[in-house]
Amino acid sequence: MADELELLRAANPVPTDGPHYGDGPLDHRAEQRLLRLTRTPAGRRRPRLVWGLAATAVVAALVSALLFSDRTTAPAVAAPRPLVVRADVTPVTLQTLAARAEAAVDGSPALRKGTHAQSWSLGMSEDKPPITLPEERVVRWRADGSHTELVVATDPRHPGRPVLSGDGELVDDGHVLSSRTYPPSWSDAPPQSPPPDDAGRLRAYLREATHSPAEPDTGELLYAVQVLLDTWTLGDRESAALVRLLADTDGLRPAGQVTDRLGRRGQAYVHDRSGTRQMLIMDPATGAVLGLETTFTKADPEYGVKADDVMEYSAWTR
Repeated sequence: MADELELLRAANPVPTDGPHYGDGPLDHRAEQRLLRLTRTPAGRRRPRLVWGLAATAVVAALVSALLFSDRTTAPAVAAPRPLVVRADVTPVTLQTLAARAEAAVDGSPALRKGTHAQSWSLGMSEDKPPITLPEERVVRWRADGSHTELVVATDPRHPGRPVLSGDGELVDDGHVLSSRTYPPSWSDAPPQSPPPDDAGRLRAYLREATHSPAEPDTGELLYAVQVLLDTWTLGDRESAALVRLLADTDGLRPAGQVTDRLGRRGQAYVHDRSGTRQMLIMDPATGAVLGLETTFTKADPEYGVKADDVMEYSAWTR
């Protein structure tokens, strides 16, 4: 029992001196503590799995699956590498991008509730190796306040190839992981309420949407942007307000030009925080957010994590 209590105290995701209240979002360090708590068996210091051995285990499992099945197409299993920034292109400042976005506002496209996103995320369970899960998620809202959510397993980098699902098994490209219809919701609180098209009010909106008790730092603000884009498809006015908000935020530096995982050209803006790097990719003409990538910047021997491993990547489309 003493070992279990010591583990709980050490893994406390919300210490008394932490920046958040108990019902607020966790920062990156707290998320790591919570992961360590939920993934480490009682009485043990180290997790059962070693991430550094994951690639070998996954490849071995997939070779077996291919040898003893009738599949002849190689599966899409490779974890994404970090996006590469072009060093020969002059970075565009967020102030310049905000001015471009504001000049391009003409009311089209319009704000729409719902989202269409492609994601690559690192999945981990207690008894299986960690794997990168490629998923596409489409959320559509109806006039009566109900909405549908469709999630499929697919990797647009490898169309037609089988992919890994959340339980680590191979499924066909486009396999439906879940399809749900939700009853009407009339909540008027962020992020369900429409986001404002003014930078100042949008900052307050994002703070309320993520239940932040204090002014969010840059990393928390980028998390709030993800929450927003997982609920709404922004119009040009809201995108311009968001770029202006980010331009007035410290900690985001222009890195240069990248091509995202959907083949779109964008401008990258980087924020370094404890152990990770967040890269925001934005349309160079309209300022619309195209994607957000989070990578590890330091190796973590306890988990076998290497520097530059991709923790998560999300790409939004209309």
